[in-house]
Amino acid sequence: MALQESGEMYLETILILSHELERVRSIDIAEHMGYSKPSVSRAVGLLKESGHITVDGLGAITLTPSGQKRAETIYERHTILTQVLRMLGVDEKTAADDACKIEHYISEASFEAIKKHLRECGQIGGDGE
Repeated sequence: MALQESGEMYLETILILSHELERVRSIDIAEHMGYSKPSVSRAVGLLKESGHITVDGLGAITLTPSGQKRAETIYERHTILTQVLRMLGVDEKTAADDACKIEHYISEASFEAIKKHLRECGQIGGDGE
């Protein structure tokens, strides 16, 4: 199922929070993203319905394998695009903000070309890191 930019942002946030917290809950997502609880609740419902996350009886949110893959793809795009912008002299906040916008729209071909160029220049390893 195709996700819109907002769905991808939620998946990326869940991934990031899952590295920081023992359990990710809707309230954690709301606080991290600065969104209202009802907005997060609706998004969580849509992500659950689409099979990208599961929610247990205690409200803990877990990425499914498809959700994990999508979140990792978006996060990789975010980190690499931020890195490229920083290399070009853009300040950290602007680079991160702009990477967040670009990551949802850049084609796979263009992103792979950027990664290839960075690997060839020794800026990232073979796996994208």
